Amino acid sequence: MQFDTKIAVVIRTDLEAWQKLNVASFLSGGIAAAFPECIGENYEDGSGTKYLSLIGQPILIYGADGAALTRALDRALTRNVKPAVYTEDMFKTTHDAANREAVRAVARTDLNLVGIAMRAERKVIDKIVDGLKFHS
Repeated sequence: MQFDTKIAVVIRTDLEAWQKLNVASFLSGGIAAAFPECIGENYEDGSGTKYLSLIGQPILIYGADGAALTRALDRALTRNVKPAVYTEDMFKTTHDAANREAVRAVARTDLNLVGIAMRAERKVIDKIVDGLKFHS
């Protein structure tokens, strides 16, 4: 099945493994919150046990260095795509309000990005992530 939209997460490649997983989780939550229509139905196993729903389309994970992350952010904003962002300063906070304050304290051009996520039409996402490789 091919979707009209694409979800892409771009994560800085020099992070620790736990940081990459943390960033991917938070950014995916941002996509789910902004686009509730991308959430599928609840799951149920053959025994009748019910489970939570998931995002109903693949999430493509790309790797990038800091410069490529900034370039992808600029490309997204130029194309009127509102991304979720995660900055290095957010690793030092302990709650959502502090995360928002950490981002608010820095001008966009000075953000120390470790990840971004976005959902848009397939062709738009392809232009934003052009040149990036899937994270390995």
